[in-house]
Amino acid sequence: MAREELRKTLAGWGLSELEEHAELVLSELLTNAVEHACGEGAGVETRYVSRPYGLRVEVRDASAKWPEQRKPEPGEVSGRGLGIVEALSDQWGWWHRRGHGKTVWAELSLRPGSEAGLLHG
Repeated sequence: MAREELRKTLAGWGLSELEEHAELVLSELLTNAVEHACGEGAGVETRYVSRPYGLRVEVRDASAKWPEQRKPEPGEVSGRGLGIVEALSDQWGWWHRRGHGKTVWAELSLRPGSEAGLLHG
């Protein structure tokens, strides 16, 4: 559902060019939130923020534990998510939410010279 919402949002903002990378980033952030934070109370929330020539994807969860990028051993099936987020986004980070939990975010921009999104935001 979150990916469908993201696709619709990007289309409405004229940023469909970002869809492939934005969906992968969203999937990795959501997977981390579900795996590491869902047992701590409130559910996971997504938010998409319009930026000049791009987008910020935010995933909020109830865990106060900050995300840590790992270097998985060869053959490990997990531990690559934040590396993927870093590779596909311009920048990413996190902040603690007032009260409880955190928001992990990533920003993606259109490629230089792209005409998509020029009327955006």
